[in-house]
Amino acid sequence: MSIHFIADIIKGIKPCLPAGRPGRLDKIELIMIISVVNQKGGVGKTTTVINLAAALSALGKRILLIDLDPQGNSSSGFGIEDRSKGIYEILSEQISWQDGLRQIKENLFVIPANQNLAGANIELVNLPDRERFLAKVLNNFSTAFDYIFIDNPPSLGLLTVNSLVAADKVLVPVQAEYYALEGLGQLLSTVELIKQNLQPNLGILGAVVTMYDDKLDLAREVWHELYKNFPYKIFRTVIPRDVKLAEAPSFGKNILEYAPKSKSAKAYQRLAREFLDYHNR
Repeated sequence: MSIHFIADIIKGIKPCLPAGRPGRLDKIELIMIISVVNQKGGVGKTTTVINLAAALSALGKRILLIDLDPQGNSSSGFGIEDRSKGIYEILSEQISWQDGLRQIKENLFVIPANQNLAGANIELVNLPDRERFLAKVLNNFSTAFDYIFIDNPPSLGLLTVNSLVAADKVLVPVQAEYYALEGLGQLLSTVELIKQNLQPNLGILGAVVTMYDDKLDLAREVWHELYKNFPYKIFRTVIPRDVKLAEAPSFGKNILEYAPKSKSAKAYQRLAREFLDYHNR
């Protein structure tokens, strides 16, 4: 596959820059709610949200991760076994948000997901203001945290729309492969629609390149073309392919706990510092 073909794909992505000076992201204000989205599965989305949240909490930031994926991979990735009380029960007003909150470490909290959440797309569809249920919930407690991350299902359904409406910024994990780029335009078009119709302040925080293998020419080409042509920030930190990342969730641990000296643990620590440096500009 030629580098020019990859460039054509990326240049074809329709920009949807946030309000402010053209071509630049507005400065971020605390408290920030970040929706981590990619409708394509298998791009390292949940791995990124788990380990970035853990790395930021280790740097002293008070972090909440909301698992909005009915598969509950973020929840199990943190070793949460009892998920009977979670985000579905909060959204359906069966419990308070405090009852659904789980403390993982001193600065790290999770609201888990369970299979009940799979029915939310159907249950919400005929309700008034169906896109704002999560936003209303977050209004009640967002000031208790420095950053709130939302892990979304690999789709652009009603749950993901709720997440985007509730968010300030969107973080997009992108695998360094051709097929991972194909859906990027659709995702950004969805963000633009949300911005125009439901959440005018929604902006793109940036993209994180995941599953990066510097031995592959295509991976290097994708990264360089994204960095050159993508109309938003590309984090300089790339997340490498690492078997330790795949092993860690089966032990209910993030990579900083499971393999703190691994190349991927060091990468997520660098990503957390880059995230904060960018925020504090």
